Amino acid sequence: MRVQDFGEIIVPPTTTNIEVQAGRCTDCGVPFCQTGCPLQNNIPDWLGLSAEDELREAWRMASATSTMPEICGRICPQDRLCEGACTLHQSGWEAVTIGSVEAFIGDTAFDNGWVEPIRPAHERGESVGIVGAGPAGMAAADRLREQGYQVTVYDRHDRPGGLLTYGIPGFKLEKRVVQRRVDRLIDGGVTFVSNCNVGVDVTLETLRERHDAVLLAMGVYQARALSVPGGGPGDTIRALDYLTHQNRRDLSDPEGEGWYHAKGRRVVVVGGGDTAMDCVRTAIRQGAAEVVCLYRRDRENMPGSAREVLNAEEEGIRFEWLGAPKALLSKGGAVTAVRAARMALSEPVFGRRREIVPVPGGDFDLAADMVIEALGFEPEAFADHHPDLALTDWNTVAVAPRSAATSLPGVFAAGDAVRGASLVVWAVRDGQEAAAEIDRYLKARILEQAA
Repeated sequence: MRVQDFGEIIVPPTTTNIEVQAGRCTDCGVPFCQTGCPLQNNIPDWLGLSAEDELREAWRMASATSTMPEICGRICPQDRLCEGACTLHQSGWEAVTIGSVEAFIGDTAFDNGWVEPIRPAHERGESVGIVGAGPAGMAAADRLREQGYQVTVYDRHDRPGGLLTYGIPGFKLEKRVVQRRVDRLIDGGVTFVSNCNVGVDVTLETLRERHDAVLLAMGVYQARALSVPGGGPGDTIRALDYLTHQNRRDLSDPEGEGWYHAKGRRVVVVGGGDTAMDCVRTAIRQGAAEVVCLYRRDRENMPGSAREVLNAEEEGIRFEWLGAPKALLSKGGAVTAVRAARMALSEPVFGRRREIVPVPGGDFDLAADMVIEALGFEPEAFADHHPDLALTDWNTVAVAPRSAATSLPGVFAAGDAVRGASLVVWAVRDGQEAAAEIDRYLKARILEQAA
């Protein structure tokens, strides 16, 4: 059964499967799948090429708009993006499985050596420092190195990849898939500086002095805390800590002291996004006695991927919809249950999300000896990096309209650092666009100096 290990759950399709699935594309006059993709991928074109077994040309087209097709094909919530916008789906039929075709194209390209190494036509003397080795930072590094810039990526972790390496479980994204992207960047001349926490080990001002441009591509890792009576230090587990421990096991790291494991335990995960789904599906694979997902809204209003919910249900996870944590119950200093309030949704109002209101007398208890908080993430102390770095009201890095430029000359920002916790595909898009803007900035500066 798939819940007995952490390998990817998707059985690799055959070329015939891909040709049949890609051939279902109707090549509609208005490609809604493309407009539904944050990267604006040329989906109908590479579907058509795949249907004709022209996979190398399909790869060339897919990689023109995305630095990570094989990764996005695995982890994008296609049901909310390209496949959700597919004309077949909108007409009541099953959508073309765009994500599986995209991943297959990418894997085939790597297996056959079609992924060309980064070899700039001309080396440039300017250097760019990138803070964060996650999807935004890696995407920007790829594009900037192709233009010949000297690129150094600084990251707090001991391995590049950020969320791709430590946040997303192996059953959705095996780490070898991330590593081959990292290897391509290293082989192409990108330098990674690991275990370097900008703001602690090196200052932003030092990076500005060291490089001609700096890109802030840090993620947002500060977890929103569960604030209920009865909760104290150590009573709950932060989702990212829990997922990181399992990903380190998958990477064969020595077991660390206090690493979390759900074997034989009754687990309650609080939250309704994709991170919550990663946690419940990880817990069931670790051998939890019972896994319950507690979410305050109903299934239709859940922010996570509907496909992920279905996968979780197939794997034996139970969902308690319309339930909000009210208190933690303990005995002998250990949590024994989560007391929850039954909720109801308010009447719909046009243009507004429905409110949740408690149902009188609807309290209920969920037995638990392991409670995981998956309530989302907020920006960290970006203000500490530089007194003149402007922030938004949400404490993300402020950038100029339709730009990646920050309030500091020569400093740009992309990904979650700007938009808050979001999808990997948006981070890839932001990183690529920021790279293009940095390229224009540095070339314009040379022209100004020569004038």
